[in-house]
Amino acid sequence: MSDDDSGGDDSGDWTGRGRSVPSGRFSRLGHFGRLAGGIVGGVLAEGARRMAEGERPQLRDMLLTPRNVGRVADRLSHLRGAAMKLGQMISMDAGDMLPPELAEIMARLRENAHHMRPDQLQKVLAREWGKDWRTRFRRFEPRPMAAASIGQVHRAVTLDGRTLAIKVQYPGVRESIDADVDNVATLLRVSGLLPRELDIAPLLEAAKRQLAEEADYRREGAQMQLFGRLLAGEPGVVVPELVPEFTTDRVLAMTFVEGAPIETLETAPQETRDAAMRTLIGLVLRELFEFGTMQTDPNFANYRWQADTGRLVLLDFGAARTVEPATVEGYRRLLEAGLAGDRTGVREAALAAGFIGPGAIERHGDRVDRMIDIILGEMNRDGPFDFGDRRFVGVLRDEGMAIAQDRATWHLPPSDVLFVQRKVSGTALLAARLKARVDVRSMLRPFVEESDANA
Repeated sequence: MSDDDSGGDDSGDWTGRGRSVPSGRFSRLGHFGRLAGGIVGGVLAEGARRMAEGERPQLRDMLLTPRNVGRVADRLSHLRGAAMKLGQMISMDAGDMLPPELAEIMARLRENAHHMRPDQLQKVLAREWGKDWRTRFRRFEPRPMAAASIGQVHRAVTLDGRTLAIKVQYPGVRESIDADVDNVATLLRVSGLLPRELDIAPLLEAAKRQLAEEADYRREGAQMQLFGRLLAGEPGVVVPELVPEFTTDRVLAMTFVEGAPIETLETAPQETRDAAMRTLIGLVLRELFEFGTMQTDPNFANYRWQADTGRLVLLDFGAARTVEPATVEGYRRLLEAGLAGDRTGVREAALAAGFIGPGAIERHGDRVDRMIDIILGEMNRDGPFDFGDRRFVGVLRDEGMAIAQDRATWHLPPSDVLFVQRKVSGTALLAARLKARVDVRSMLRPFVEESDANA
């Protein structure tokens, strides 16, 4: 396949069968160019309209119109790969804390379900499995069960009757990672959604490394096997098994495990929702404090629910990564101080771990302390924590936004902390979605106390 071959017409036209994913560098660059051109045109039109009405519009207001938000979301979802993945990763600290325009883009990217057209899929599988690949299956469903940022998943039945889930990587994804990340960062800078003074280079490099790892399906297969071994004795979860004979660098084959979307739990009885989230929160704690390895992508699509067995199905291990010991210790100290209700200890632990920068404490210490006091008050209430009660989030958001208006306080935590916090925040969002009630304090204590005993 040539460098600019997209496997078919990638003009963006929809068909009943799917939408071709641009695979070559020039094709993908052209999409970014058209996106930038469309945004500029939208800015000029919006600016002219507002000035005609006697306004003095700000550039950010002209950039972030509903139409331009739609342009960004649609183009990133069409490009898939790193372009879409990085857009999703921007929301790692929870939608409640995002500007509404960015939250809108994130929502559209999460809900999008574009997939490759059949002719493009055929080219990919012929390259990975050979031209006669269909003879290896009794049935291969051409329409995917799911379409994500890096690949799409198909159900298949082998000649010996095994039902498999086959994840097929979009063409060009691996080769376009570095350029896509840089292009998306530029778009976010231009849009005003990221401040120019904030040095995001370390985060961009970390994103490129993680996306390259996620695009290596053999690595993901090994991570899936690792988690299968780590959780072999855990009755509340199930991990698919790798099927090596159908797995390549760009195709991942695993056993198909039945399960419904995790969101179906929203209508389940309270005790069922609570039990599911206890299992998931317990898993996050074991990943951080026991395994030292964490699956850092909390996308809801990575969890399925088996109503008949009461088990959670865990999917997608491409984002699994080793957690640095310093990050583990930082979380342990933060939780220890939090459980003790020690405001000073929390502030010092948050600063040492890189959660906040010294500028925020020096210039807005009172606001930081008010935020800590709110968190400590919620954390140390008697009984289960009610994730469905989000009243305190608005207060935290207001205080945080007030601090963020001071550019001297802008700070980027270490990338390892960001990836772990993304999983922690995403898990809390799911618990809030399910309105779960979980005694988190009792779950935290053994890990903190065990660390103290081993110190």
